[in-house]
Amino acid sequence: MIKKLSAICCTLLCVWAFSFRAGAQFRKDAFTQSYNDDAASSKDSVDVLFSFKEYFGGLAHKNELKPGTSFAGSLVFIGGQQIYNRQYWKLPIVYSTILGAAGAGVYLNTQGKHDAAKWCFIGAGLAYWGTLMDGIASYKAPWPKAGKATIYSLLLPGLGQVYNHDYWKIPVYLGGMACATYFLTTNTVNYERYRRIYIDASDTATYTGPISAESALYYRDFYRRYRDYSALALGLVYLLQVIDANVFSYMHNFEVSEDIAFSVSPAVMPPAGQYALAGEGAGLGLRLGLRF
Repeated sequence: MIKKLSAICCTLLCVWAFSFRAGAQFRKDAFTQSYNDDAASSKDSVDVLFSFKEYFGGLAHKNELKPGTSFAGSLVFIGGQQIYNRQYWKLPIVYSTILGAAGAGVYLNTQGKHDAAKWCFIGAGLAYWGTLMDGIASYKAPWPKAGKATIYSLLLPGLGQVYNHDYWKIPVYLGGMACATYFLTTNTVNYERYRRIYIDASDTATYTGPISAESALYYRDFYRRYRDYSALALGLVYLLQVIDANVFSYMHNFEVSEDIAFSVSPAVMPPAGQYALAGEGAGLGLRLGLRF
């Protein structure tokens, strides 16, 4: 019993030394307020996945297009964002760049110039990406717009955080993606290495290397597993920064104040208190306070 009381007293002394008071909590009306007061923001890109009627009506300028609908439609109908934004002069640039680079790649492939064709296809892909980025950047909407922040992060990781002015998050997400990419590359290289060794070692008639087929098989499976883990980590960090851009764009009006405070402090309980420790005399305890 003495040991137990001593342990309790030591714990209370530690609590006394590290007692805290938590301020800057949510306002009492924070649970009923709207995170985004803009009427336009309440009709954002996450409400409906896609509507062909809405999309083509927007291209005809009969109705307003949400950022997500405009973006999703332009994934297939290239140049749709430029039409909706009334930037018709960009359409010849869009089509000539994308179709020209893709056509050159197909032609060079038929001529056996596969390396040159590869760069043409890469150029066509970059032009396609640039068209989508230009379309969402030119979309006129009051700041912040959750759909715009989401598409920014989809097209370029970290750009949604720039749009939300959450600059401190950029190195966190980009650093996480860089780390995952490094391990993905390293594990992929090692997987390919041990896969080749295993194939060679399986032919015992000609193989003279120092690594046995059993060891090569073990390391092949080991690096393949961690290659998959690295790819999963990369995808999760990418998805997380997209979700972060969307959520914090919605919550830009969420207010924080000191109207609610929570405190913890040691207390002496009177002998008659029902929470007193066993035995006669005063007891030691904790006092929890919540102030509205």
